Amino acid sequence: MYTTNYLDDLIIWAPAKVNLFLETLGKRPDGYHEIATLMVAVRLFDTLVFREASDITLHCSQRALSTGPDNLVMRAAKLLQDRTGCKKGANIRLVKRIPMAAGLAGGSTDAAATLLGLNQLWQLGLSKGDLAKLSSEIGSDIPFFFHLPAAWCTGRGEIVEPVKLPIPLHFVLLCPAFGLSTANVYKHVVNIETPVSGDAIKLALAKGDVDSIGQLMHNRLQMAAEQIEPRVAEYARMLAETSPAGCLMSGSGSTLFALARSSEDAERIAASLKTRRKAHDFKVITSLTL
Repeated sequence: MYTTNYLDDLIIWAPAKVNLFLETLGKRPDGYHEIATLMVAVRLFDTLVFREASDITLHCSQRALSTGPDNLVMRAAKLLQDRTGCKKGANIRLVKRIPMAAGLAGGSTDAAATLLGLNQLWQLGLSKGDLAKLSSEIGSDIPFFFHLPAAWCTGRGEIVEPVKLPIPLHFVLLCPAFGLSTANVYKHVVNIETPVSGDAIKLALAKGDVDSIGQLMHNRLQMAAEQIEPRVAEYARMLAETSPAGCLMSGSGSTLFALARSSEDAERIAASLKTRRKAHDFKVITSLTL
């Protein structure tokens, strides 16, 4: 995350993520799925602006997004207040650029930025480790954003082991106009007796071997998403036809991405996709890792 101050405002840029690997390992007693996932942060940002105030209020550029107590930003702020006993408030302005219900963790990164921002604004002095532990109470993906740019995550996703990112990775994101419910996708997932191991893709990432990373990318949730929304499979085929190093759905969807071999390759893939937008309703975004 990137942080800066401007006059009385504290500004944080909160990045999206994509999953290079995601395997489900069975249902847990708490109702969640045990997972193993390799996540990387990408340069697609929401912006949060914090200013001290008497109460906590949230204003968002995206009218479709609730700014009430159910919003993860508000939940994060209230949790931080409750756990520290802080009586201060904040006016929070959220500029959304990360698509919603898209598998890019837009809500989770905003919550992480809120904890980070208010910890600084209110001068609470909590460490990133403290904030990550606190964040796991309201969202499984949130702790990842305190261990950027890449990490291997297990448990519900809240157990985070940072990994090195030896080279920048180039992506082309295909963001459909529709979103998918994470709960609904997990409801339809079929766990297998012998899960795919992530050891090979972690080794390929450590070596910076883009073609091997592309070949080893895996997401157990993709088949479930394709059953719910057939356009996911259609867009996956469309991405594959551009001959990237690999392509995959991120998280529980609906966003899919192509892993490109270079910035020039990413531009080529994006240009190919943009010629098809007249017949399909999606957004094309080129990005790279932090």
